[in-house]
Formats: sequence, C-alpha cells, structure tokens
Amino acid sequence: MTGAVDSAGRLERLALLAALGAGVFLAGLELMVTATVLPSVIATLADWARLREASWIINGYLVAYVATMPLAGRLGDRFGIVRPYMAALVVFGVGSALAGVAPSLETLIAARVLEGLGGGALVPLATSGASHLFEGSGRARAVGLVGALTFLGMAAGPFVGSAILGIGDLRPALEAGGLPAWLVSVATPAWRWAFYLDLPAAVVALAWAWAAGGSWDAPRTSTALRVPLLALFSAGLAGALLALTWLGDPTAPGGPPGQLALAIASALAIVLAGIGGRRSADPLLDPRRYLDRSVCGAVSVSGLTGYALATALIGTAVFVDRVLYGGPSDERVALGTLAVAMAVGALASGVALRPVGAVPLSAIGLLVSAAALAGLGLTTRFTPLDQLAALVGLFGLGFGLTVSPRTIVAIEAAGRAAFGVASGAVTVARMLGMAVGLAVLTAFGSGRIEVLTRAVQDPAYRDSVLPPGLRGRPLTDGLVADALERWAATQGAAVLDGIFLIAAAVTLVAVIPALAMGGRQLRFGRASGGAKGSSSGRSRE
Repeated sequence: MTGAVDSAGRLERLALLAALGAGVFLAGLELMVTATVLPSVIATLADWARLREASWIINGYLVAYVATMPLAGRLGDRFGIVRPYMAALVVFGVGSALAGVAPSLETLIAARVLEGLGGGALVPLATSGASHLFEGSGRARAVGLVGALTFLGMAAGPFVGSAILGIGDLRPALEAGGLPAWLVSVATPAWRWAFYLDLPAAVVALAWAWAAGGSWDAPRTSTALRVPLLALFSAGLAGALLALTWLGDPTAPGGPPGQLALAIASALAIVLAGIGGRRSADPLLDPRRYLDRSVCGAVSVSGLTGYALATALIGTAVFVDRVLYGGPSDERVALGTLAVAMAVGALASGVALRPVGAVPLSAIGLLVSAAALAGLGLTTRFTPLDQLAALVGLFGLGFGLTVSPRTIVAIEAAGRAAFGVASGAVTVARMLGMAVGLAVLTAFGSGRIEVLTRAVQDPAYRDSVLPPGLRGRPLTDGLVADALERWAATQGAAVLDGIFLIAAAVTLVAVIPALAMGGRQLRFGRASGGAKGSSSGRSRE
C-alpha cells in the first residue's frame, strides 16, 4: 500500500471518528443540560409539589439510556456501525424535538424516554466504531477521544443551559411580532431551546456520518439476533435500574414490597436471558463471555468507578449548595472542573496506555481518584470553593485515566466480532454503578431532610442543637436562623464527608479487579485496515 493511500485512508478514518465523537458529545451534553433547566420546566409544566414526578424527566431518560446500550452494541456487531449509529441520531433528534414542543409533564417524560433510547445507543456504537477504525495504540487513542468528548459534553451542559435560560422571556417580543399563538407557545419559555438545539446538531452529525462513512463500515458477525431473549434482557436491565432509582422512595409503586418484587423479577429476567443466550451462543447474552478474567475485571472497574463518579458529581453539587451555600455559578465552577478533568484524563489515558500498560495506568488512576475522594472526605463548611474544585478536578483526572484501559481490555478480550457488546457492557456497568451511588446519596439525603425538618418543627430538638444563649427563642429570631444555618451546614458536611470516604474505599477496592485486567496481553501493532475496509469482509464467530 502506498503512502498516499495510507494517508487518504487515515484522513477518512479521522473524519468518521469525528462524526462518532459529535454524537457522544451530544449525549453527554444532554445528560447535564436538562438538570440545569429542570427548575424552569417544573415552573412551566407542573409545580414543586410534583417534584418526584418531574424527576422522571431525568430518570426516564437515564433508564432508557442504560437499557438500550447493550442492545445497541449487539446491533452494531451484527449490522455494522454506520447505519445503526445514524438511526440512533434520528431517534435522538426526534425525541429532542418532541421534548421541546411538549405541552405537559407527561408528554415531556415520554419524549425524554425516546430521546434516551437514541442517546444511549450512541455511546457503545461510537466506542465500537472507534475500535474498528484503528488498530494497536491508535485504537486506545481513539477510544480515549470518544470518552473525552462524552465528558466535554457533560462539562458544556451547565453552561449551555445557563446561556439558554439567560435569554429570558421571549413571549412579549414574539407576540409583538404578530406570530401565531401556537408558534409562540412552542417557542417559549426559553427552556424549550435546550431540547430544540439538539435537533440541528443531530442533523449535522447525521450528515457528517453519512458522508464520512460512505465507503466504510465495521465487519459484521453472522450470528442471528435472538429478539425475544434480547427483549427479555433489556426489560430485566430496565427493571433493575428502576428498582435502584426507586430505592428508599416511599411513593414508589407498590412501596417496598413492590420494589422488592421488581428487583426479583428483573434479576430473574436477566438470568433467563443468560440461560437462553448460552444455548444460542449469542455474544451479548452468553455469560461465559463475562467470565473471562480480563472482561470481568474491566466491567467491575467500570461499575465501581461509576459509583465513585456519582458520589463526586452529585455530592459536590450538594456540598456547594447546602454546605457552602453557593449559587449556580459556583456549581458550574466545581462541576465544570470535574468534567474537564475527566476529559483530559480520558485523552491522556489513550496516549499513555501503550507505554504505561493497562494495569499500571488503571492503578494510578484509581489511587489518584481515591486520594481525591479522601481529601473531599475532610472538607468542612469553611473549605474554599477553589480547594473543593481542585479536589474534584483531581478525582476527574484519575477517573479519566481509567477510561481507555478498561474499555480497550474488554474489547480486546471479547474480540473483533463482539466489540459492540464489550463496549456496551463496560458503559452499562458504569451507569449501573452511578445508579447505585445515586440511590445511596438519595437515602442519606432523605435522612438528612428528616433531621432538618425536625429541627424546624420540634422546639425541644431545636434547643438541643442551639447554643445555650439561644434556646427558647423563636425561629423568627435572626440569630436563631443563623445558628441553625451554621448547624445545618456542619451536619451536611459531616454526612457528605462520610459518603466521600465510602466512595474512596470503593475506589480502592476497584484496584483488585484492575489487577485482573492484566490477564490478557494487549497487542500494540501497526495500524491495519483503513477507511476503505468494506463491510463485506465479515468477521464470524
């Protein structure tokens, strides 16, 4: 092959990698921008008495997002990357448009579920596509770039959401311009544009992928899809995530018995799908694939670090809001630092994987993350914002360093015929770990709210936490209010410190499965193939 052809092939591969990266950037952006505009959405379509119901604007997206990931990876292995990826962009764009025009809370939640189905498919397909596009150390760098763009999208989310809300109320100007009432209603309030902007971005990414992938697609497996088993597995996964989401929620359907029944039914569905998958040798459902030492280690690291990520992400936001009493700008500083640091770490992990090795690089990332979480566990209400941001940034850097090793180890162990399945498994494990972390935070948060409520409603308990000179005074006394605020901040810091320290311990535990990732020697050879590699060259299992 001549140098000119090599150069052209590389340019085409890079163009398609950029198209794949655009999709995961959108998926990461959507994870965070909705949280920023959620209060405005509630004010328009509901009220704060329906907060638990409104939380499904985010929860519904996440459940669909996670449930579709393994199936999307399987479809990518079976039918190639480009067409399923383009279909996912279409679903994501349509869901975004429907969310923007939603006239009620119920329709918005339904649109968000549709949007989550598309967004969840983008990540494993993009990761699998990057793995097929490049070989050797180039594969690690490509996977690191895909991970980095996901986190950069998350970092941009709060800023984009704030910019959209900063537009203000456009209704008077639109009405003065003589626009029809229906058009004014779907163009206002400003939060609707947080969803509308996804549509043109998805169209651009769709056209980009179509143009860049015209002469390339990933090799396809010949194993037939077991649709009933895949549906059973996806239902079990969605049910498990729902059970985690409802954990400790007294308003959940059926109460604690209903949650337990859902958890048991979900576990049974996954087990039955696995039994059927073993008999049919389906690469997604066959449990023997996940018993491979390297795959098991990579998936375990992903799940445990997902727990730590949820703790760092949500715990930091709560710390800024309820301990430091900071505003949205302070939250953007802390969370923006976290997301950017994760992106930097993910990029660095792709570059450093070859010279450092998967196990040492993972261990370094985990130790850095654990040290940062331990530092967060020592924070108080007097901790300055810049110190908090530095600690969460250090965690993000360490977390990012684990992104490429765990993904590359899993896909190399699974083999080319199951790149999509492996990348989906690693990403799903991370999201499930985050769901567990969020459930723990919610449980602690509920207990914290009960304590604060008691301090407000029970004078005897309130006096027990006030300084002697303020006991017996009413809540309307400014000194009492200030003292309770300081007490609440101190109590909140203590609770969050414990949560951060638990996450540090979980991260240290992740070093054990990280060592198991060394069970397979990664092969870093010269890049082969190219953008001209046709899907006609099929890989068979």
